[in-house]
Amino acid sequence: MESWEEPYMQKLASIAASNGGRVLEVGFGLGISASFVQQHPIEEHMIIEANQEVFNRLQAFAKTAPYPVTPKLGLWEDVVSTLPDGSCDGILYDTYPLSEDDLHIHQFDFVRQAYRLMKPNGVLTYCNLTSWGNLKAQYPEDQILFEKTQVPHLKEAGFSNLRIEIFNVSPLAACQYYQALTILAPIVKK
Repeated sequence: MESWEEPYMQKLASIAASNGGRVLEVGFGLGISASFVQQHPIEEHMIIEANQEVFNRLQAFAKTAPYPVTPKLGLWEDVVSTLPDGSCDGILYDTYPLSEDDLHIHQFDFVRQAYRLMKPNGVLTYCNLTSWGNLKAQYPEDQILFEKTQVPHLKEAGFSNLRIEIFNVSPLAACQYYQALTILAPIVKK
């Protein structure tokens, strides 16, 4: 993650926390989006993290967070099966694919699970900067990129209330995974 991504992470956090209630975040990383989620009045902030070292930082974060944090260690594939249907008001998914083959599609396996986890009117947002950065050559318009590469998968998962906000970004000239000046912020409601 690079510093230019922080305002974008703040946007995604505000989308995920827009309903208050229970927010599920998949991927803790540096804790940047988690810190932004904690700026909203929520009841609980569940965070799934697979890396043990990062999970240790998550546990420290949980001790000082303004709102209750429930850390969950493991791959999301293993953890979400333990969560009840309709238990989340908001979800933020921001992980990195486990293999290069999954670069453009890793979020869609999770999206199918997210539909099950969300309450009615729940909101999902997610990020796949590396994929979207690569796809910008083929789909330079964010709305078209979303419609062609994301919407079919979201609809297949059951979602029908789909939109994006176009968000301005300023990636560093040396950034190897994203060079466009805008990025999409998905707002996917159940």
